[in-house]
Amino acid sequence: MATPPKKAFPLRLDPALYAAIERAAAGDLRSVNAEVECLLREALSKRGVKLDAPVAARRGRPKKDDTD
Repeated sequence: MATPPKKAFPLRLDPALYAAIERAAAGDLRSVNAEVECLLREALSKRGVKLDAPVAARRGRPKKDDTD
């Protein structure tokens, strides 16, 4: 099953805020995009907003077909 497409949109941030997110992302071994998504999920959770669990991206090589 393929992962559902993500919604892309432009986001303007203060450079100092972006730098702080970039440092936090590096500390968590995430991309800035993944860090922003994680921070948004945490903030919504604290406000009591229920979200479905994120769909994990498939990793690794696809399985080989045994029908050669």
